Amino acid sequence: MYGCVRPLIAGLLAVGLLSSATAAEEAAFRAAKPVWPAGRETEMNVLVGCRTVVDGRQAEGAVLRVAAATIYRAWLNGEFLGCGPARAAHGYYRVDEWDLSKKLQPGKNVIALEVAGYNANSYYLLDQPSFVQAEVVGGDKVLAATGGEGSVWETGVLDYRVEKVQRYSFQRPFVEVYRLTPQSERWRRDAAAPLAAAKAAVQPEKRLIVRRVLYPEFELRRPERHVNRGSIAKVAAPAKPWKDRSLTGIGEKLKGYPEDQLAVIPTLEMQALACTRTETLDRPFGKDDSIRLDANQYEIVDLGLNDTGFFGATVQCKQKSRLWMVFDEVLRNEDVDFRRLGCANIVDFEMEPGTYRLETMEPYTARYLKLMCLKGGCEVSDVYLRQYCHPSVAARFASSDERLNRLFAAGVSTFRQNALDIFMDCPSRERAGWLCDSFFTSRVAYDLTGTTRVEQNFVENFVLPERFAHLPDGMLPMCYPADHYDGVFIPNWALWFVVQLEEFVERGGDRATIDAAKPKIMRLMEFFEKYENEDGLLEKLPSWVFVEWSAANKFVQDVNYPSNMLYAGALEAAGRIYDEPKLVEKAERVRHEVLRQSFDGTFFVDNAVRKEGKLEVTRNRTEVCQYFAFYFGVATPKTHAELWHVLQDRFGPDRGKTGAFAEVHAANSFIGNMLRMELLSREGRAQQILDESIAYLLYMVERTGTLWENVGDYASCNHGFASHICHTLERDVLGIRRIDAAQRRVAIRLGPLKLDWCEGSVPTKDGAIELRWWKEGGKVFYRVNVPEGYQVDMENRTGGELVRKSL
Repeated sequence: MYGCVRPLIAGLLAVGLLSSATAAEEAAFRAAKPVWPAGRETEMNVLVGCRTVVDGRQAEGAVLRVAAATIYRAWLNGEFLGCGPARAAHGYYRVDEWDLSKKLQPGKNVIALEVAGYNANSYYLLDQPSFVQAEVVGGDKVLAATGGEGSVWETGVLDYRVEKVQRYSFQRPFVEVYRLTPQSERWRRDAAAPLAAAKAAVQPEKRLIVRRVLYPEFELRRPERHVNRGSIAKVAAPAKPWKDRSLTGIGEKLKGYPEDQLAVIPTLEMQALACTRTETLDRPFGKDDSIRLDANQYEIVDLGLNDTGFFGATVQCKQKSRLWMVFDEVLRNEDVDFRRLGCANIVDFEMEPGTYRLETMEPYTARYLKLMCLKGGCEVSDVYLRQYCHPSVAARFASSDERLNRLFAAGVSTFRQNALDIFMDCPSRERAGWLCDSFFTSRVAYDLTGTTRVEQNFVENFVLPERFAHLPDGMLPMCYPADHYDGVFIPNWALWFVVQLEEFVERGGDRATIDAAKPKIMRLMEFFEKYENEDGLLEKLPSWVFVEWSAANKFVQDVNYPSNMLYAGALEAAGRIYDEPKLVEKAERVRHEVLRQSFDGTFFVDNAVRKEGKLEVTRNRTEVCQYFAFYFGVATPKTHAELWHVLQDRFGPDRGKTGAFAEVHAANSFIGNMLRMELLSREGRAQQILDESIAYLLYMVERTGTLWENVGDYASCNHGFASHICHTLERDVLGIRRIDAAQRRVAIRLGPLKLDWCEGSVPTKDGAIELRWWKEGGKVFYRVNVPEGYQVDMENRTGGELVRKSL
């Protein structure tokens, strides 16, 4: 739990909490080599099948190891086994290990891999030549290895996933379009079923590293409710149909198939269809319910909350049929708007007569699934979403206010969907490892899991590459692993990486990784030096200068004061991490100059512009600018008491209703409202945090069960940074203020809250920290349990008597 972080690096080193391990731990195969159908390793959107047969009687303790580019799905005797891989930096590949020891049958077992080689740049997956490297090992025996010993791995190109299709979004590669026969999936479960052979050529050796992060649990979630049914009719296509940049912008900077080469374009087809609701169902979805759809009929089902994973169903067709799975996080006018998020939220299945077990290969995020039959007719049963998220977490929180419990549960759900192998912004449109978002999510990861596994991978990915192509020397990518062929970057986000790195130190982050990051951090600071003006402030920063999703982004040139406030914070963080006092001194000079220029006597101003060689401070003022000033130490509640009281008492979720200070542009969820909670926490305003958290977030929970990117539902309704509410509730409501694992100390602060009781636990590497407090007879009682050797520092801000009860 963290307030204003000032990590004691020396203390961490002294107790051995910081590891001296290598920055990237290598992995290896016994015999397998990377392979791919000859000559097709750089072809876009190729689906390859690999199959082998092993004897379960010879496979004691058997393990399947897999590395691949781009993604793979594994099957054992026709049943889903797992998928991956965990993402790594350019030129590095993480190795998964799937335990087969309790799953193999006596006798022959079919192990099958579907591998999609995308070869397209995105924010989600890297554009690297395709390959698969796999082996089955039992004890000291290699039972099967691609390009190696043991049973043969058959390899073939699978033509049932259509290759020339549109991208899913600007940030992700291709949509899924399938043309299936009853024989299409037989190869995955029947060794005698044909697999169109393709010569597997051995590919260049790969740099292999460990997965490290936990494996998903792949829990199946069923729909909870039938929503409505309706009819589908063809209509005239709009004169100017909606075409996303992922369709129109294909070229050297955004790889994909041009529109005139596409086999099918579902997003355009959809706009020539009219859906009319004919029946409102609104009834529970039973365990054995099936959905009968004739041609030109649809039905919408509700999963109960917004979730991420692979859609699946059993579909029976008596005639050639075409079924679409269309989905989204919310409903618009009681219907699913496939383009609300700017994505192609459609999966297209065309099937010859027969019975099929369908499951998407790519993960999607939705609460609502719309099944549309465009041709033929089919019966859809066993509908599910196979979750693809972080495993269940150990932390707990409960209170006498059920609203807070719902916020915590939504935070956990949001976290799990955005912290699988790296910290993602959202699990839907992008699945990207964005900086700044990660600063907040990384705190939650430590609180909920007691480890830095995911953060280690996240940071390691940024550290491993020698340089980042298409970006200026010294600059870090705004999200990674990703390809930025257009050269766009967010300079602010690189600064947030430095601020996060300091907290990573305090959480016990791997010291070798932190030290390996030093050259990058120092080159980053050299990059920013080139943009310092005569006052020592950053001016005319290049590319995409980003403060938050609000009017603040309109005032980013020429000198943006929030960016300079963040610059001071990053300079100071780097100085402390690497014991560079000059950086700390420079940070103070930047703060002093920002204060001199930006504060107009009432508020901090966002920017100054250069006119005829002279810098002129504007009158542009935003709420988030004020929060940056206080968060990064340009102002404090003591030095700027009047402004602080205005922010504390007259800003917040109700300011729009009161109209107070309308000339100061309002903040958004990302990140102004989040910084506001942090500042209230520093001042011990626990009840205010409780009240405002409910006002800012509860309506989101009621709509989707997850927490959103913005205050409205016009973008992602499942954004990783927003899971920070878990950190806030554990710290400011439960009262576990700070855990110092190095010094084995726990700081607890109990404040004056209008709750009857609260309880929870936070995991650590040494065991759980458990706390419960309750009110009785005008007193506050509490019980606390900490790992052996930990000391509790208690702070009483309840305003009354505090009584400790023994366990």
